Amino acid sequence: MNRQKVIAIDGPGASGKGTVASRVAAALGYDYLDSGALYRLTALYAQKQGVQWHDEHRVSELAEKLPTVFAGSSILLDGEDVSDSIRTEAVGMGASAVAQLPKVRAALLQRQRDFLTAKGLVADGRDIGSVVFPEAELKIFLTAESKIRAERRAKQIGIPCEGPAFDRILSDIKARDEADRNRTLAPLKQQPDALLLDTSHMSIEESIKKVLDWYHKV
Repeated sequence: MNRQKVIAIDGPGASGKGTVASRVAAALGYDYLDSGALYRLTALYAQKQGVQWHDEHRVSELAEKLPTVFAGSSILLDGEDVSDSIRTEAVGMGASAVAQLPKVRAALLQRQRDFLTAKGLVADGRDIGSVVFPEAELKIFLTAESKIRAERRAKQIGIPCEGPAFDRILSDIKARDEADRNRTLAPLKQQPDALLLDTSHMSIEESIKKVLDWYHKV
């Protein structure tokens, strides 16, 4: 079996997998792919073009020609910096909606695979280990308790970890988990060959060290 030079990190929203994956990539000198950003960009682009998220044909057309550029820590969509715009819970729900459309997933699949070069790749998402890179050298399912994920997201955007705004974040996270787990195509679940990493009570540094330790033992 030819293993791919990939660390695949899958998990639910706001679990910290993007931070861990990008830092692991930097530590190894590998490229980094945030696959969720592609789905969020597709949802945002559809919204900007006045296309409904359930319109599979038109959304897949937009996904095929997504005018996006990853420039360091910035993400550009049609020349506009949308690094913050794509991180809203509303766009996250849109990403879950478009991710359920087979033609959209097909349109984005090769784009994701094209990120892998001889340099090596750390990729995070919801079906990286199961669909995008099934022969990855290391597969990890990274998760955390929903309340802790909501607290992390709240701190990220600078709101208190209590009150109506926080309750909305927690509710949105739970709703997205439900949508991702129950979608027909590539549902979010831990693969049999993926190692479980629950970061509920771990720091970012501890999580990164754990992933690197596992990878060096592959």
